[in-house]
Amino acid sequence: IIYEINRRFLDDVRNQFPGDEERLGRMSLIDERGERYVRMAHLATVGSHAVNGVAELHTRLLKEDVLRDFYEMTPKKFSNKTNGVTPRRFMVLSNPGLSRLITGKIGDTWVSNPDELRKLEKFVNNSAFCKQWRRVKLENKQNLARVILERTGIEVDPSSIFDIQVKRLHEYKRQHLNVLHIIALYNRIKQDPGYDLCPRTFIFGGKAAPGYFMAKRIIKLINSVGAVINHDPDVVGRIKVVFFPDFNVK
Repeated sequence: IIYEINRRFLDDVRNQFPGDEERLGRMSLIDERGERYVRMAHLATVGSHAVNGVAELHTRLLKEDVLRDFYEMTPKKFSNKTNGVTPRRFMVLSNPGLSRLITGKIGDTWVSNPDELRKLEKFVNNSAFCKQWRRVKLENKQNLARVILERTGIEVDPSSIFDIQVKRLHEYKRQHLNVLHIIALYNRIKQDPGYDLCPRTFIFGGKAAPGYFMAKRIIKLINSVGAVINHDPDVVGRIKVVFFPDFNVK
């Protein structure tokens, strides 16, 4: 089936770029140099109605380097889709308290038109509004603290800084660098008990691919560091480490 897809696709390439044999070789779904293998990125591009990067840089690399020939052939197929969430999903559904506060001040048109959020700038020095904003934030942190206690048995201080890193476990995501920062803070407190540190709760979440040994070691490292810090009376009320189980963030 793949060979037939390739034959038909290369016929289209010949029609659009007659006489360009080098282009045919570059765009073929089958790499013929040495042992044959399927170029999966090429196959995916041919079989898709749209191709996008997840950042402007990624999209530019696709267009100018990785899939340049395909972009030259079907430029309308390529577009940029920067990673992120819509205000409707993140604010209205995930943060109803903040959503109600904002809507009460500027109306609800911001849900479909995020530029409307600029209207909040005039409240930046409004002490009553800022107090309401802080209350919503604290209530959200209190809710999270309750969930953490229920699922991990770890009690955290909602008034502390919540330093959260919830994403796929991978070396390039730098969870281990975050852990090194925690260890550095811990050692600083042990060496200087009077060190002035704003109370901070480090919250991790994520999962490792089944065969990714190093990522699993990072999970073990986070939990081991947490086990030491969370039971050391010298840092009580100053540092807390939580690894949230059963990662299910989409």
